Amino acid sequence: MKFAIYWLRASFFMLLGIAVSAQAQHKPYQYVNPLIGTAKMGHTFPGATVPFGAVQLSPDTDTLSYEENGAYNKDVYKYCAGYQYDDPTIVGFSHTHFSGTGHSDLGDFLVMPTVGKLQLNPGIASNTATGYRSKYSHAEEHAEANYYQVRLQDYNINAELTTSERVGFHRYTFPQSDDAHIILDLTAGIYNYEGKNVWTFVRVVNDTLITGYRQTQGWARTRTVYFAMTFSKPFKSYGKKSSDKQQVYRGFWRKFDQEHNFADLAGHNMKLHFDFDTKDQEQVQVKMAISPVSQRNALANLRAEIPHWNFDAVKSAGQQRWDKELSKIEVDMLTEDDKVNFYTAMYHTFLGPTVYMDVNGEYKGLDQEIHKAEGFTNYTTFSLWDTYRALHPYFNLVQPKRNADMVASMLAHYDQSVLQMLPIWSHYANDNWCMSGYHSVSVLADAILKGVYKGDPNHALAACIATSNRRDYEGIGLYIDHGYIPADKNNHSVSSTLEYAYDDWCIAQLAKKLGKPDVYQTYMKRSENWRNVFDKEIGFMRPRLSDGSFKRDFDALDTHGQGFIEGNSWNYSLFIPHNPTALVNIYGGPKKFAAHLDSLFTMHLPDKYFEDTEDITRDGIIGNYVHGNEPSHHVVYLYNYTNTPWETQERVRHILKTMYQAKVDGLGGNDDCGQMSAWYIFGALGFYPIAPGSLNYDLGSPLVKSAKINLENGKTFSIVAKNQGDKNVYVAKVILNGKTLDRTYITHDEITNGGQLEFVMQAKPTKK
Repeated sequence: MKFAIYWLRASFFMLLGIAVSAQAQHKPYQYVNPLIGTAKMGHTFPGATVPFGAVQLSPDTDTLSYEENGAYNKDVYKYCAGYQYDDPTIVGFSHTHFSGTGHSDLGDFLVMPTVGKLQLNPGIASNTATGYRSKYSHAEEHAEANYYQVRLQDYNINAELTTSERVGFHRYTFPQSDDAHIILDLTAGIYNYEGKNVWTFVRVVNDTLITGYRQTQGWARTRTVYFAMTFSKPFKSYGKKSSDKQQVYRGFWRKFDQEHNFADLAGHNMKLHFDFDTKDQEQVQVKMAISPVSQRNALANLRAEIPHWNFDAVKSAGQQRWDKELSKIEVDMLTEDDKVNFYTAMYHTFLGPTVYMDVNGEYKGLDQEIHKAEGFTNYTTFSLWDTYRALHPYFNLVQPKRNADMVASMLAHYDQSVLQMLPIWSHYANDNWCMSGYHSVSVLADAILKGVYKGDPNHALAACIATSNRRDYEGIGLYIDHGYIPADKNNHSVSSTLEYAYDDWCIAQLAKKLGKPDVYQTYMKRSENWRNVFDKEIGFMRPRLSDGSFKRDFDALDTHGQGFIEGNSWNYSLFIPHNPTALVNIYGGPKKFAAHLDSLFTMHLPDKYFEDTEDITRDGIIGNYVHGNEPSHHVVYLYNYTNTPWETQERVRHILKTMYQAKVDGLGGNDDCGQMSAWYIFGALGFYPIAPGSLNYDLGSPLVKSAKINLENGKTFSIVAKNQGDKNVYVAKVILNGKTLDRTYITHDEITNGGQLEFVMQAKPTKK
């Protein structure tokens, strides 16, 4: 975390414009800091959005290409979310973003207000006069839930952003000028490269309304987004510039002057400008609605959601929505920073998945046909390798209706898939196939077993089975035939074997629930395949070849070339969340296993093992435990299966305090669409789902003084930590509804039935 900017309580609330007395108003959104996590490792965006909004409107601070000299440009990684806190300039405000991903796409429909000489390229940060970008200062930047404001210094324009679910709302306060412009750059995007734009199209309907679309081939191979854009003031003129390479066939459109005031525009790469005369302090407002289906639907979205020009009313309505969602958990914390961390984490968890359908229920499906969501809200942005671990289990507690709709969305994806597979990592009617495992099955099984998804469970089981048997995907056929994936056939052979084994256990639990004993036995057997890549001689998971021998040249500390993805063998060897007792036993029992865990947290990992890994720095590592990469997220709770559960308590509190801080680089790794933040929320509440698909949550050490979960069924589940303090991190006893627990877990039903969980805290561990 190189660019540490510490947020003192007073300066933080001054930035957000919040009075200290706001605590008495019980407005959770006022404790949200959208800037937390925006530095290199956080990759969050600081702009405006409503919970799970399709539009996520945010400033972008540079326009680096994904490609440099024919190769991957490593610097582009910093711009996964479009915004870098330490950048000195802003190039504009685009309408779609990912939050905390380690790869990227989107950045659609970049809008930038300017005055003076018209320039239609962004220019360079070292000399903003070369383009339309502008310098800005954090002293003149303001961020809160569903609102972003900044003064663009080069133009003396005050820019403000807010949103509804499908509409971005801009308010620009101009100086006096007869050369004011609003630029719409249809070439701009995140992880951009030459040729990414397949086609763009614009219709200038009248002097306040334009519509169009943009089709790209990027992380999503076939993604089309339609828009309707309207201005509060008629523009006096307009035009476009195209950077398309001249082709031999030019057609007969050349009869027209298409660069000036021409209403029917198309091309691969277009930049448009709309020109105004403005008085001093005159406000020109812009609304941009998006649709996955059509220009007509985009316009319908705009008219349905924001039919007026009252910016402040839209901002207020969005903040009321945030208050409603954030009030699902009410907490009292030891410090203001802890409260900011907690509600900012909640904010992050409600940024995605994102709504993916129009107000009429229509959306474009995986088959590229138009579908209508009947009886559910359709969602996209499923970063499942990350979010199955804690985010979706968290939704099963605080957002069960939404999570049920997300399951329905995954099943719709399966129904539309010609490959007959559930999503791996899906967005915008595409699967980008990023990362390993088939973790939709974890989400489906967990939601069905916990009574959240009310649809056809047999259809869900059939989808899980079909996905798990897709032999040509990521070594599944080899996994079925060998009981492991041979390292000479697949680069991520060990990690995929381990992830498939866990997913197969989830399928087994679902089959058991549905009374399918043959399926249950088949998948329970498959769930034990992790044993086939465990080398007992060295005590680590190890790549195994087709002939059954283990790979000779092996380094358990190395992440690269050892059969793992985003983790080394030290961390992945502990990835048996579905059978921790067997894991403990294979290491020689509780005492030896606890010592092995201690080594993970206390050893020194030399720089050479992560210095070339762009998503991990020293600040995201504790010993050799890498919190910023998700395969380790359950590990700290494994002490509960030894004789030292107090070490879970101690280390959970340490992670909560060191990996999550109220500053702009406050996350110890990518937030990964809310997974890092969901881990924080569970940890702060005092329990965690180490194996989704199980009905149990392992106990840790709460950070809250008290918390109340307001459940959708009308009941409440309260957590109280008596004697809470920074030094009192150990649990003397746990009392559930007046009865002392003699176990290190609670169940899903015990939470959803309502009641009170009481932790009695102390400064010394109870070594019993």
